[in-house]
Amino acid sequence: MGQLDNKTALVTGASTGIGLAVARRFAAEGATVYLTGRRKAELEAAVEQAGGRAIGIQSDVSKLDDLDRLFAEITERSGHLDIVVANAGVGDFGPLGSITEEEYDRTTSINLKGTVFTVQKALPLLSASASVILLSSSAALRGVPGLGVYAATKAAIRSLARTWAAELAGRGIRVNALTPGPVTTPGADELRAALPQVDQATEPAAPTPLGRAGRPDEVAATALYLAGDQSSFTTGAELFVDGGATQL
Repeated sequence: MGQLDNKTALVTGASTGIGLAVARRFAAEGATVYLTGRRKAELEAAVEQAGGRAIGIQSDVSKLDDLDRLFAEITERSGHLDIVVANAGVGDFGPLGSITEEEYDRTTSINLKGTVFTVQKALPLLSASASVILLSSSAALRGVPGLGVYAATKAAIRSLARTWAAELAGRGIRVNALTPGPVTTPGADELRAALPQVDQATEPAAPTPLGRAGRPDEVAATALYLAGDQSSFTTGAELFVDGGATQL
């Protein structure tokens, strides 16, 4: 028996990286998992990796028409959701003096607007005792130069977890923030490559106190805890999966 047998889950931004790892783990634990992504070919490959319990629906969380179509299909196919993982997100390197309106709009539309309306439009489908997991980032706490807009959206997501946990407690719905640190994914690697190189004389070579970056499957394991019954008394919380990067 799996930990998520007979559960139905949605994971946004599940074509690669953390989202794909979460979708794969949920499916392996018995859930029917809806995966979303903007790029059709990558999404189809992700569905194949996630296995027979995976269903791919191409959509962009920053477009409300796409979200309406997504939830209409979930309603038709399953009629409810037990788990929502709002993972879709992007990050652009942009110091204060060079932030463009286009970059600002792209980051806030996907990370913040996309999260707000994904969860809002999921509300009619959420079962009693459903779990909502919002992906934040350790960048929100660390003051990384050049990541101001990205970090601000991730700090806002952590705040939303508190507010929504309070708003939805009466329905028995739990809302928590999951906060990864440095994790080896295509998107994170691309973003780190854009950052200025640190001075190795003053900065440690290791990305975390544990001496390495994390793996997507390690974040997925924490997502599984938040999604399942083992976290039935956990809401409004923030769980760090960062190798100690923000705490130590």
